[in-house]
Amino acid sequence: MTLAALPSVWHTPPNDEAMGERMAIDLVVNGQARSVSVADTTPLLDVLRTQLDLKGSRYGCGLEQCGSCMVLVDGTPVYACSREVGTVAGRSITTIEGLGTAAKPHPLQLAFLDEQAGQCGYCLSGIIIEAKALLDRNPSPSRAEIATALDNHLCRCGAQPRILRAVEKAAAMIRATSGMKGAAQ
Repeated sequence: MTLAALPSVWHTPPNDEAMGERMAIDLVVNGQARSVSVADTTPLLDVLRTQLDLKGSRYGCGLEQCGSCMVLVDGTPVYACSREVGTVAGRSITTIEGLGTAAKPHPLQLAFLDEQAGQCGYCLSGIIIEAKALLDRNPSPSRAEIATALDNHLCRCGAQPRILRAVEKAAAMIRATSGMKGAAQ
């Protein structure tokens, strides 16, 4: 197979001419005010990866089918591959890089490491972002609620049982540090 024979959804960087006129767009990414000069129709994922050098969110399918590009916009999970950057101007965007640091990882990051919840890791940033949104809404989700929340994320490595355990463990860690009672069911 040659490169020319690859499917049309294969990712290529945006072409400025095809995307439209560049303009300054102000964003709040991982708590920091940022400004980029791109066409407002440029996919958010391309801005994050190429303009802001945030490589944690990944390009998978480009069709909102795999979830590897997931980020939070004002706390809501969105597909960054298809979201135009102009639609999130001035809003708060959180990527996987914004959840924790090497010195102080987020409980989800710790739990995923503890449970060895990833093999190749390609899908994990999107899964962790979706799990963060779930735990923000519901700090004591049942296993069924976790599975439902993560249903739109593809993991081809078969790590789903470890991923579910990791989210349950993170929920328990978050409840313990916030003083909440109750266990994930």
